[in-house]
Amino acid sequence: MKQSSKLAFTGLICALSLVIMFLGGIIPSATIALPALAGCILIPIVAELGVKWGITAFLAVSVLSFFIVTDKEALLIYVLFFGYYPAIYGMFDKIKSSIVKMVLKLILFNAAAIGEFYLTIYVLFIPFETIEGLGVFAPFAPIILLLLANVVFIIYDKALKGLIIMYFQKFHKQALKILK
Repeated sequence: MKQSSKLAFTGLICALSLVIMFLGGIIPSATIALPALAGCILIPIVAELGVKWGITAFLAVSVLSFFIVTDKEALLIYVLFFGYYPAIYGMFDKIKSSIVKMVLKLILFNAAAIGEFYLTIYVLFIPFETIEGLGVFAPFAPIILLLLANVVFIIYDKALKGLIIMYFQKFHKQALKILK
């Protein structure tokens, strides 16, 4: 496989991922969904070229997003989790125990989610507004939201697995033809 083919393939996919990240400024309600989608777009790079290329693509999209993405919270979400997670997803498959695998994934996700929460408040100065509808539970809003985020992450993780399987079933052969 030629180096130029690898670079062109990676560049095109990175450009698509960057466009999706840019849409965060246009669709502000998609602060979490667009970074998740932008990360999933990098799956073909990891599948065809390996984790190193996937991480390099993630870094390239992260740096370029810093300059063109107006939704900095979406950028943080991408950089702290959704951008690199699809690239390292396969590393978790080496762990035999499904319970240990899920616990490690949840630890990684929670570290990223808590880090994003504090960076959003103290670096980006976006205030955390308590959810009024929770009444007496309002002080526990961050914990409640984190628990809900964990449920959403588990669904995302299963969907990502399905997306990777679908990629190999439907697009892997075409990608190999392009890369030759």
